[in-house]
Amino acid sequence: MLKLAIASTACILTSSAFGEIADAELRSRVTKAMRKGAVFYRSKVARHGGYVYHYSIDLKLRLGEGVATEDQIWVQPPGTPTVGMAYLRAYEATKDSYYLDAGREAAEALVFGQLRGGGWTNAIDLKLRRTGAKYSGGPRRREGNCSLDDGQSQSAILMLIRADEALGFKHREIHDATKFALRSLLAAQFPNGGFPQVWRGPVKKQPIVKASYPDYDWRTENRVKNYWDYYTLNDNVCGYVLDTLLEAHRVYREDKYMASARRLGDFLLLARMPEPQPAWAQQYNYEMKPIWARKFEPPAVSGDESQEVIETLMKIFEATGDSKYLEPVPRALAFLRKSLLPDGRLARYYELKTNRPLYMARKSRKVYKLTYDDSRLPGHYGWKNESRLDELERAYSSLKSGRSSNKAMTSELNAEVQDILKSLDSQGRWISTYRGERLIGQAKFKLNTPYLASSVFSQNLETLSSYLMGPR
Repeated sequence: MLKLAIASTACILTSSAFGEIADAELRSRVTKAMRKGAVFYRSKVARHGGYVYHYSIDLKLRLGEGVATEDQIWVQPPGTPTVGMAYLRAYEATKDSYYLDAGREAAEALVFGQLRGGGWTNAIDLKLRRTGAKYSGGPRRREGNCSLDDGQSQSAILMLIRADEALGFKHREIHDATKFALRSLLAAQFPNGGFPQVWRGPVKKQPIVKASYPDYDWRTENRVKNYWDYYTLNDNVCGYVLDTLLEAHRVYREDKYMASARRLGDFLLLARMPEPQPAWAQQYNYEMKPIWARKFEPPAVSGDESQEVIETLMKIFEATGDSKYLEPVPRALAFLRKSLLPDGRLARYYELKTNRPLYMARKSRKVYKLTYDDSRLPGHYGWKNESRLDELERAYSSLKSGRSSNKAMTSELNAEVQDILKSLDSQGRWISTYRGERLIGQAKFKLNTPYLASSVFSQNLETLSSYLMGPR
């Protein structure tokens, strides 16, 4: 029996030793793959330290929202800030200064493109930087609308915050640009806590009221000009802003950022529509009634934006511990559950009060017509969106029970890491193949064409970094 016990212990120790060796070998492979992929992307793909969305394999075609010139980089995710944050994450995981330098270069490119209003638009032309020329109005900053659409300014600010922290707050230009951007973002917040889609300077004060249904024919009346000046939820404006505010609070430890996050949550509480549709619209006027945005974006309750708001409110609850931000969630989830389409998806738009799925028919390039018919939808827009209700309900249950909603690293991550390592080619490229899917920026390649995607590079680098930083 003693001999058997000794033999069993030896087997256990041997198994444990093999596990440690395998783990060390995998970590070594991960570290080498990260460096190889980053060297290719930084040395071959970057322009002026910045990036666009997609590239042809020969790197001659560069695509953002359309074809980009050699000197253009993109701010909107998954452009320069997305790639820059992946480098900074890799630096955090490895302490390899190569990634810090790559992240710094991306941050410096963003600083050059910062507008006088403190934010960014979707792209930066760095030709002036290359030639040493100056904008007519000053050494760098130019006029323009600072945009929160699709996370443009938010992602730039978020990346600069992390770069500022990684550089020890010692890079004067990056630090100053970051604090200027944050001051400008706070000044763009309305008294009720909402944000416009774009800004140039501080917003004007408006009355604080709850959302309500239009008391006029919304199909034909009260179409506002400059809808981007009004309260916006479209394309997760509020979620991106919240992430930025919470990161600013974590890094700079200033209460004003958390106070702004709370006001944003208060706005989302006000913006919930009353019964029979206790969810959210894309866009509101100053009277908090849903309004038209683009000609194919009618006043309506939005399935996708409502899911984003629910997620945002739960994040605010996690940050503040204030249960009032969870109060709308159960009713909103139940409403959206009842609103699911037969295929299990959510319509982008539900008609006000009737809750009928609402679509647009395209009569010409510039003319659209409201319809309930989904048989011939224009292909340039997401009229139906995937339901994330199961995921959101699980997260809500976790929060209510006091459990963390963050998932621990599992064997699924290890499997994903193995796939990422296998897909890296000999040149350090993660190559994608176009299968006809809808790509951000509406980029299109011929079927089966290989291409490079900044989203894939960034996600892979982030995943590998998470593996290195996880429990050993």
